[in-house]
Amino acid sequence: MDLKNKKVLVVGLATTGIPLVTVLKKLGGKVVITDTKSGKDLKETTERLNLNADELLLGYQLKNIEEAGNPELVIVSPGVPMEIPLILDAKNKGIEVIGEIELAYRLMKGHLIAITGTNGKTTTTALTGEIFKNEKIRTHVVGNIGVPMISKVLDATEEDFFITEVSSFQLESVKSFKPEVAAILNLTPDHLNRHKTMNNYTLCKMNIFTNQGADNTAVINYDDLLLRKLTLNLSSNKVYFSRLQQLDKGVFIKDGKITIRSKGKEIEVIDKQQLKILGEHNVENALAATAIAWSMDIKVDSIRKGLINFLGVEHRMEVCGKVKGVTFINDSKGTNPDASIKAVEAVKDPIILLAGGMDKGSNFEELIDLFPGRVKHLVLYGETASIIEKTAHQKGYLNTIVFNDLEAAAKFAFDKGEEGDVILLSPACASWDMYSSYEKRGEHFKEIFEKLRVMFHD
Repeated sequence: MDLKNKKVLVVGLATTGIPLVTVLKKLGGKVVITDTKSGKDLKETTERLNLNADELLLGYQLKNIEEAGNPELVIVSPGVPMEIPLILDAKNKGIEVIGEIELAYRLMKGHLIAITGTNGKTTTTALTGEIFKNEKIRTHVVGNIGVPMISKVLDATEEDFFITEVSSFQLESVKSFKPEVAAILNLTPDHLNRHKTMNNYTLCKMNIFTNQGADNTAVINYDDLLLRKLTLNLSSNKVYFSRLQQLDKGVFIKDGKITIRSKGKEIEVIDKQQLKILGEHNVENALAATAIAWSMDIKVDSIRKGLINFLGVEHRMEVCGKVKGVTFINDSKGTNPDASIKAVEAVKDPIILLAGGMDKGSNFEELIDLFPGRVKHLVLYGETASIIEKTAHQKGYLNTIVFNDLEAAAKFAFDKGEEGDVILLSPACASWDMYSSYEKRGEHFKEIFEKLRVMFHD
């Protein structure tokens, strides 16, 4: 892709901004950056860019593409809605609009594996990466997991593998993006504040398969009936995984063991009890990672080693430790109700649940239906606190309390906790009302835990 002397507009800096601008400048592009945040708010980021951009248009939203000097290409951050006037104007005037993940694909060498789904994609991506590394393959674990794909593409070779987590926001702007193996783990309502309807959200997710052909593989959760229906007519080779059924072909659980059935042969990989990651949802993630690796001819020994040794990812059912016999678990990555349902189901001890955050238009009824016999107290904070509390009370669950911030909520939870209890941070909401990311929220929770641990000498 020739970008030399082309004017490129980058809309929204976000996590991808610095490596994206760096790559564009290396390729000879003339880079204009726009962001609604002010120069003061973005001072640290722009200083790290070393003013490498040719022009900065900060602190306001451009109304039309002329205000950006009529660029030849627009690259939009995943956090920027595609329906803002600037983007619509660019499209109407025939200017191509893509995302960082699409640009990275066009520039990359090597093999692309892409993983999406409402929940589990970070864990599955990290686990798949560990399995591939066991084969001594040069592997880049990138995408929505926190390392922009664009930051690795220029240094990659034809032998490299990109294990890429992709979100609905990223998939919304793809065009030629074509993974050798593409996986969707599950589909439940999420980000409806952005996508408006479940149908729109689903269409974005399904873009992961759009450009695949018969020489590519689609890894699909057989237990997700919606997903199974949506993928019936894919032209790619389908490989199913299932936690609930034994399949004629695919990856499934048989007699408690992760099992591969292919070409009339059956291979036992490991007993699911050997997994170190908690919960049945993580069994599904392990099945998906196994199916992806098997599809790319990774040796069973490497798959087995990766599954057994994988300790999980930070902020996803991460056990911080105990204070006075009360266990603290950081599940800040639980950013929607379905993720928090899986977290609550994974914990066998009495739970004091910390929940709340930015409102994504979610429904919390199914989460609250799980509470009897599991959740002793529901401790809420953030933008959605009153919404979740109202839903809980309507469902007959009254043991709730609301605080202004996570620290006050966590300290109350600890005061209420008894030996053997679990304080579970699984917010069921995005973090952006109070934190810049779920990582920052999880880090704050761990800081609170550390303060309590030191205070009580545990």
